[in-house]
Amino acid sequence: MADLSINFAGIKAPNPFWLASAPPTDKAYNVIRAFEAGWGGVVWKTLGEDPAPVNVSSRYSAHFGKNREVIGFNNIELITDRSLEINLREITQVKKDWPDRAMIVSMMYPCEESIWKSVLPLVEATGADAIELNFGCPHGMPERGMGAAVGQVPEYVEMVTRWCKQYCSLPVIVKLTPNITDVRMPARAAHNGGADAVSLINTINSITSIDLDSMVARPIVGGKSTHGGYCGSAVKPIALNMVAEIARDPATQGLPISGIGGIGNWRDAAEFIALGAGSVQVCTAAMLHGFRIVEDMKDGLSRWMDEKGYTTIEDFRGKAVANTTDWKYLNTNFKSIAQINQDNCIQCGRCYIACEDTSHQSIAQLIAENGQRTYEVIKEECVGCNLCQITCPVENCITMVAEDTGKPYMNWTQDPRNPRAENLIKA
Repeated sequence: MADLSINFAGIKAPNPFWLASAPPTDKAYNVIRAFEAGWGGVVWKTLGEDPAPVNVSSRYSAHFGKNREVIGFNNIELITDRSLEINLREITQVKKDWPDRAMIVSMMYPCEESIWKSVLPLVEATGADAIELNFGCPHGMPERGMGAAVGQVPEYVEMVTRWCKQYCSLPVIVKLTPNITDVRMPARAAHNGGADAVSLINTINSITSIDLDSMVARPIVGGKSTHGGYCGSAVKPIALNMVAEIARDPATQGLPISGIGGIGNWRDAAEFIALGAGSVQVCTAAMLHGFRIVEDMKDGLSRWMDEKGYTTIEDFRGKAVANTTDWKYLNTNFKSIAQINQDNCIQCGRCYIACEDTSHQSIAQLIAENGQRTYEVIKEECVGCNLCQITCPVENCITMVAEDTGKPYMNWTQDPRNPRAENLIKA
C-alpha cells in the first residue's frame, strides 16, 4: 500500500493534505476536529498585531453553477480576530497533543524589523513546525500595508523573509499572492531571502456578483461592498499554472512548493504534486463539505498510487514539470484530428453547432430520409482544436487522434514561417 507520508522542507506529516490558513484553522476546536478526521497538518489562521482586527458581517459570497454548485468562493474576512495570547496558548496545546501532525503558523505583521524580532520567538516557543508568511491577503490588510501590499513588492518579500530567518530557527514558508504580473518575481525574492519553501496561490481579487435590486455587490455590508479574495475550484487552473512557473524556473529550481487553489479531491492533489508540490493545502472544499472529505482524498490518492506503481509521494512529484514548456517550443508539425464514436453518439448536435458557428466548419451534419442525423468529421478541415470534444456531453464519444505527418519535430523558433526564427533546437 502506498506511503502518503511526506517530509516537506523538514516538516514531517503523515499525509500531504493540510488545511490552509483560513476560518477552518482559527481555533483549537476546529483544528482538533480536523486532526481527528485525518488531516496531515494545518496552517493556523494568520496571527497579527494586538488589538486584533475587527471583521464585518456578512463576509462570504459565491459564484454558482447549475443546481447551485459553488464554482468559486469569495470572502472579505480578515486575519484572526482573537488575541495573540489565546492563539499561542492553543497552538502550544494542540501541537503537544498531536505531535505527529504538521503545525504551521501563519503570520502577518507590518514591515518593521522590531515587530518581527519580538513576535517570532513567541511563535517558535509553541513547538510549531514552521511559519508561513502571509504575503497574499488581497483585502483589508493591504490597506494597512500588509498582505498583498508586501507580496507585490519583491524587495519587501526578500527583506521580511531575511528577518524571519535571522530571528527564527523554524522553516519559513512564504505564501505568494496571485495578484501580480509574474509570480516568479516574488518567488525568487523569497528564495534569495532564504525561504525554505513557498506556498501558492493565495486568493484572487474578485467581485462574484451584483444584487440587481439593491445594486450592491455581494457580500453586502450595510448597503456597501468591496472586492474580496476568490478561491475554490474555479481558481485551480490559475494555481496550477503559477505552481508550474515556479517549479520550472531555473532561479527557484528545487525550492519546495506547497500547492493551494481549488483542491477538492485526490486527483486535484495529484495534479499539483505532479507539477512539483510537496504538500497541498485545502480550504474551500472543507468549508463546503466538512473535514471528512480528507478520508476520500487519502483513499483515492493511495489507490491511484498503487495502480500506477508509485510507492511514495516523491515517486511522482514533479513528473509533469519537464513536459511543461513555453509555447514557442511546442511541435508545430504535430497534428491531431477529432474522431466521433458513432456507437456512443446521441446525435445532440452540440459538436456540429460549436464547430460550424465558432470554429472551423469541420463537422458535417448528415440527415437521412427518415430524419436520422449523423455527424462526421471532415478530416481535411479539422485543425485538432478540441472544441468538439469539450462540448460533447458524452465522455469518450469524441477523441483526438494523432496523425502521422511524416515531418520531424519543429518549433516556432525554427519554423520558416516565423520572420524572427532563431533556428534553435529544443525538445
